[in-house]
Amino acid sequence: MSNEHTPLITSGVCGLNVTAAVCGTDADPTQESSSGTPNQNPRKLNTFFGVMVPTVLSMFSIVLFLRTGFVVGHAGLLQALLMVVVAYTIISLTILSICAISTNGAIQGGGAYYMISRSLGPEFGGSIGLMFFLAKIFACGGYVLGLVEAILDVFGADPDSSVSTGVRVLPQGYWCTVLYSAVILLLCLLVCLVGAHIYSRTAFVILLVVTVSLLSVFISSVAVKPQEFIITHHGPSNQTLHYNASYTGFSATTLKNNLGPGYSLDYSTNSVMSFATVFAVMFTSCTGIMAGANMSGELKNPSVAIPKGTIIAVSYTFIVYVLLFLMISATCDRTLLIQDYGFLQRINLWPPFVTIGIYCASLSAAMCAMIGASRILHALALDHLFGLPLAPAAITSASGNPWVAVLFTWGLTQCVVFAGELNVIAGLVTVFYLLAYAAVDLACLALEWASAPNFRPTFQLFSWHTCLLGIVSCLAMMFVINPVYSSGSIVLLLLLLLFLHYRSPTSSWGYISQALIFHQVRKYLLMLDVRKDHVKFWRPQVLLMVANPRSSSQLILFVNQLKKGGLYVLGHVQLGDLDTLPSDPVQQQYNFWMSLVDKLGVKAFVDLTLSPTVRQGTQHLLRITGLGGMKPNMLILGFYDSCTPEDFLLQDSAFCDTAVERGGEDEFNFGVDLPSLQAHFPPVRDAESPRWLAPEEYVGIISDAIKMNKSVCLGRYFFQLEGEDKDSKVDGSERIIDVWPLNLLQPGSRDYEDVCSLFLLQMACVLNMSNKWRHAKMRIFLNVGTASSDQGWMVNEEAFRELLRKLRIRASIKIVPWDSVVQHHTPTAEPAQAPSKSFLSAVNHMLMEHSSQATVRFLYLPQPPSQRSQSQVFLAQLEAVTNELGPTLLIHGVTPVTYTDL
Repeated sequence: MSNEHTPLITSGVCGLNVTAAVCGTDADPTQESSSGTPNQNPRKLNTFFGVMVPTVLSMFSIVLFLRTGFVVGHAGLLQALLMVVVAYTIISLTILSICAISTNGAIQGGGAYYMISRSLGPEFGGSIGLMFFLAKIFACGGYVLGLVEAILDVFGADPDSSVSTGVRVLPQGYWCTVLYSAVILLLCLLVCLVGAHIYSRTAFVILLVVTVSLLSVFISSVAVKPQEFIITHHGPSNQTLHYNASYTGFSATTLKNNLGPGYSLDYSTNSVMSFATVFAVMFTSCTGIMAGANMSGELKNPSVAIPKGTIIAVSYTFIVYVLLFLMISATCDRTLLIQDYGFLQRINLWPPFVTIGIYCASLSAAMCAMIGASRILHALALDHLFGLPLAPAAITSASGNPWVAVLFTWGLTQCVVFAGELNVIAGLVTVFYLLAYAAVDLACLALEWASAPNFRPTFQLFSWHTCLLGIVSCLAMMFVINPVYSSGSIVLLLLLLLFLHYRSPTSSWGYISQALIFHQVRKYLLMLDVRKDHVKFWRPQVLLMVANPRSSSQLILFVNQLKKGGLYVLGHVQLGDLDTLPSDPVQQQYNFWMSLVDKLGVKAFVDLTLSPTVRQGTQHLLRITGLGGMKPNMLILGFYDSCTPEDFLLQDSAFCDTAVERGGEDEFNFGVDLPSLQAHFPPVRDAESPRWLAPEEYVGIISDAIKMNKSVCLGRYFFQLEGEDKDSKVDGSERIIDVWPLNLLQPGSRDYEDVCSLFLLQMACVLNMSNKWRHAKMRIFLNVGTASSDQGWMVNEEAFRELLRKLRIRASIKIVPWDSVVQHHTPTAEPAQAPSKSFLSAVNHMLMEHSSQATVRFLYLPQPPSQRSQSQVFLAQLEAVTNELGPTLLIHGVTPVTYTDL
């Protein structure tokens, strides 16, 4: 956990070095000086002051004093209580997830963002973190607008009078509201710039004031006598509307009248309310459950303080809201509740009690939201998820206060207050928070489903059922409240996900996706039963042996097109004996090979082994590579010849442009950058270099694979193939695939339907189905003897056309008379007798004549000789036949791969 803030993407701010400001010993509260003396540590807050107080104040906020009457008046007591139960059920499920995650390890600054990002990875963490930051921004703006509304209720000029009287001296109007909001935000900014510890000290005093105000409300309900009020509002066309309202004291009649809903016009927005719009306003009181979690960077022991403090605070506020709803339902008529947000001031023993409580609750909630948002933004900047735009937010003061992030937050909140009315943005605030809560539940659900041994939270009162129920309820309420806002927020979340995925940030946090994938892959691999294999579902599963990727990269790219969604493994044998080595050298090479796979853009696994010989190592890989039903059924080798290989890694710009990746001490790239990757693989061999593999060993590998029932392919001249890299725009329209299904080294064989010939046809068809070869032209060459008067070859041609029709292979058939070639072949009684050089030359000339324009050629690979002494002769035959042909694949198939029935 010591490296949890490893940056993902190196970035600078116009050349400004912010490292000292962000990661220096003065700014990092988690580090200690080398002398052993702790640096100034901002982790000073306990459970009560760090979690309970800010959570209670955030959940009371403006709803407690300014919107309880609005909720009960429109929805009625029964629906209002239903809203409270639904809202607190949703947040309770989320709290269980928060408690589980927060007690599963040390928590740093960033609160909810830190929990989500370290659980779900950078893509989800960054996108949800930014959404949660926006939710805090809108919530802060809502609290400020609510505070301005309360101020204008007391000090705003009377709309019926053009002359200010008494304390009602403040002019009212849209721009006046924006101006007053800006002044309040400036005050919040000053407090936040001083530091969170100042707010935490004053928060307790604010809580005391709010508590006294709340007690005065309950006392007033029994002490104040019934009263009548006249409420005035501006109506349409500058009309002044008057309403008669009354406070009845506790009355059964009043309670009965307030039981049912009475949705009507809201005087602040001039729109008719509904269950969804009222719930959206009421739910803003539930958006403070993470106020304590967002202070995680200032808590002494966040893993203990967050669950304990949050549960106590939520339980307390739930009781208060239920009692307050019951009280006002039994004492105030519906007109008073609907037409006056600040009615609690009218019915209080001393109205300033409520006024002071409103001001304190709203101001503290606004400051808490601003501090929480700035901490989330600071954590996002430290992780470098969004690069340069957020880089300045990582700068902190000497005491660790992220003052730049505070300025960012203040500026965005200033834009929000241009909405002018609290009820206008309440729906958006609620939707953002519900989405963030659903993400927290998703993080906990993913951890639970992944069944990782290290997920051992000390808080046990949760299960995957509670997590799933929390996700469903959050998403359902989002769309109930506002389908447009909900859809827009989800689209924004997906865009952020795609953006972060496109940037491909890597981290040392661990990826929950990897744990989930492992869990599911293991399950499905057990279900993949090799005994149920059927030929009609056959696909190539390839083990490509690579000696040096510098000279084999083009073949690696080509085979990636040939695999057709099957298993693709790059195998490599490191020569050596583990008994003579202090450690296994293979383990250190995997990162380099995986980086090579990433750079080439191929979908392949890597399997390396240590062995005294290449042949023995290849046997190991053929036996143990893969798992369950996913094991190689085909071995592909580069051709054994005397050609001097070219260095592909020096030709491809992806491997040469060091500006693509800038190595830095804070960058986490699995320990492999381009210079390291280039240096790891040895140079290509030159003409004078000795071969690691003898001809006998090479032919022995082919024989071993066939004995193990693996098909074999030999690739030659693939360094000449172009357009296979991931950035190539080739669509195959100008490419030609030539197939020679006859065993050209045995002219007496005329069977075009043996296993090996059909395997050739299948592999050519598979290549023709891949992206870069989809529009390529396929040609199949039939070698026939036309010298005799026997016309049997015509019958064979028709039979072959019928075979292609049954196999659904679209190709043109070319008839190639080869009497002039066969005449160079001398039949012998011994099958092992090597063909003459003139025959091999004639075959090569025939191939050159008919396939010189082909992009790739598929040839029949004969059975290798059983005698070791014949290995060099066998290779010489193959070399002579394919000499200067261009990219050629010699194939020997051993299993049936075609099927003509359904």
